[in-house]
Amino acid sequence: MPIFMDRHDVSESVTAEIVAQLHQEDLKIQHRYDCRGLTYWFDDIRKTAFCLVEAPDRDAIIQMHADAHGEVPHQIIEVDAAIVESFLGRIEDPAKAQDTKLNIINDPAFRTIMMVTIENHSFKISDPFSAFSNVQQYYKQILSILNTFNGNIVRQNKEGFLISFRTVQEAVLCALKIHENYRSSRTQYQIDFTELHIGLHAGIPVTNKKSIFEDTIKLAQRMCFVSIAAVVISTEVQQLFESENIGEDVNGTQFHVLTPREEKFLTSLMEFTEKEWQNPELKVEDFEINIGISKSKLYREMIRLTGKSPNVFLLHFRLRKSLRLLQKQKGNVSEVAYNSGFNSPSYYTKCFRKKYRIMPSELVQL
Repeated sequence: MPIFMDRHDVSESVTAEIVAQLHQEDLKIQHRYDCRGLTYWFDDIRKTAFCLVEAPDRDAIIQMHADAHGEVPHQIIEVDAAIVESFLGRIEDPAKAQDTKLNIINDPAFRTIMMVTIENHSFKISDPFSAFSNVQQYYKQILSILNTFNGNIVRQNKEGFLISFRTVQEAVLCALKIHENYRSSRTQYQIDFTELHIGLHAGIPVTNKKSIFEDTIKLAQRMCFVSIAAVVISTEVQQLFESENIGEDVNGTQFHVLTPREEKFLTSLMEFTEKEWQNPELKVEDFEINIGISKSKLYREMIRLTGKSPNVFLLHFRLRKSLRLLQKQKGNVSEVAYNSGFNSPSYYTKCFRKKYRIMPSELVQL
């Protein structure tokens, strides 16, 4: 049977004890609707509660809540139990809570999400990258750092790490340590063809999107396209960190705090790029029209945030996507070229070789 997570937006008067009582009422009648309440989370600060329920469908959950106490959810999404556990640390009630009559669980589902990417600009075997010739080797170092700061790995692949943290402080300090360790390795091994990017955002698991933490994950991923600093954080993360660490701030050369205005621009830019990057007819003018700004402002903002002009940004985005297609063997070089928005396989090969120091046909053979 599928598993769902719902969100309840509660009033200021609702407490953890009240939420625990409502959860117990659900458990009393859940069998009538073929449901099984696995656990719940309550955030007293943001006044949100989340239930994890095994059920035949969404309607069964709504009917169970309505019958038990009348507090129907505001949003329901289907989730994967393993993913939920990766983000939130559990899919059942904690052992200590199970031993109590009321089962009060003081655990908000609010999490800080980190995206870590290391973009490799060269795949030449002859490059002097020593033990770090494979970027995955560096990822092993990141694993030990994550353990120190209690980071839960949600996903790890060639594109990087997606990590969940219970506290903003651990996430920020972990990002700083990863950056410092990477910078030290670059200096020691004289590496000049990789780039580390870290994005940090915080949020709740269920919004109006279809998947868990979707809004938070997307912004953290998009922050990795910002080149002002190695670590980019949202304004919310900054405010939370500074509220928990009076007298300390995250401004400086290692961090860039994404302002609401920058976040809006980045979101518009990435949403349009992600939608249209395979379109060979795509032009800079299309970015201007869809984002709603002038050509000069588009250029200034993109240079400032990404370090690239609109044309170069689109080219590198397409090459990055094509690299993943080649690595996943999603077609031959010509097919990948056309599927990545290039009109000419020869021009694609030229651009690919310039960026990655290797022919795409050679990469396929590695």
